[in-house]
Amino acid sequence: MTTAEYALRRTPEEYERLRAQARMWETATGRLLDRIGFTTGARCLDAGCGPGETMRLMALRGGHVTGIDSDAALAATTAEALPGCRVLTHDLNADEPVPGGPYDIVLARLLLFHTPDRVAVVRRLWEAVAPGGSLVLQDYHLSAADVEPSLPSVAEVTRLLIAMFESVGCNTRAGLALPAYLEQAGLGAPDGTDVAGYLETLGAGRVMLDATFRSVLPAGLAHGVITAEAAEAALAAMAGDAAGHPGRPMLWPLMIGAWITRR
Repeated sequence: MTTAEYALRRTPEEYERLRAQARMWETATGRLLDRIGFTTGARCLDAGCGPGETMRLMALRGGHVTGIDSDAALAATTAEALPGCRVLTHDLNADEPVPGGPYDIVLARLLLFHTPDRVAVVRRLWEAVAPGGSLVLQDYHLSAADVEPSLPSVAEVTRLLIAMFESVGCNTRAGLALPAYLEQAGLGAPDGTDVAGYLETLGAGRVMLDATFRSVLPAGLAHGVITAEAAEAALAAMAGDAAGHPGRPMLWPLMIGAWITRR
């Protein structure tokens, strides 16, 4: 998305939250890279690279890594943190070729969740894939998030999160739609799919849930989804339940993957 349309805050605190979130999914993304046969020296693109944790993952595997993000300030910070990688500022929603290609691996994790024309973005990413290379997509199915036994406060925070993201055009079920996006882009069915979950205690998971809620809250307020008072009440209720039931298992949104190789 363009800066004006992006659902989340662009602050140092949000960038740190994104780093923590990325580290949670390293194993799931690494499994997909193994499935497509990642090799040392592969030319890799992290599309929508954010603070660069997925770039770091591919660089540690011996890839020659490029990251692309529309946030120029964040791209500059990422380039400083990863001096062995290349970081480009580019809006992947623009009707232009993806710069720097072709690539042996084009990876887009939690990108389509935010983009307004997902099929067009998939088509452009595919055009950047070299012969024999692979396009790898990973995205959330947000409504899967839950706690066991369930708690109304957590259910309400999850409901509001979905409503706030969707108020700015996000697809909170983008992971489930990945095969359809590939088909609609004219690429056919994926060569494979993957579903990953992340389970931790409510006491630990509430911190990330709270931070995500606060990051998207300005968008929710601007679109009339919620008031500031209602938001604080919802978060306080969840915090109280987390204090009372810190050990309850909490399931994160599912991270769904799909990949396809250019033959």
